[in-house]
Amino acid sequence: MGEQVQSSDRSGGQQKVGTVVSTSMAKTIVVEVKRRVAHPLYRRIVTRKSKFYAHDEKSLAEIGDSVRIVECRPLSKLKRWRLVDVVWKPTRADVISDGSEKG
Repeated sequence: MGEQVQSSDRSGGQQKVGTVVSTSMAKTIVVEVKRRVAHPLYRRIVTRKSKFYAHDEKSLAEIGDSVRIVECRPLSKLKRWRLVDVVWKPTRADVISDGSEKG
């Protein structure tokens, strides 16, 4: 049981869930994380977006996938995150109905 606790603790700091927006680099994905916050003055709910560069050793993620990333040591100038798992992959029908890709 101690080994299971160590493996989950080893993952380190924060975890975030976001959408893959780019896979054009080798072993690197760009993940966009959206969060909804109240505007400081007007108190309206506003969507904020942040992009994170994450290490994807086996190139598992594709554009449009929902993925979980976790903080890690700096791997390059911009990469401080690594891919943990792919939470959700859109089906072919989802992509076609969205209109972003036509076969």
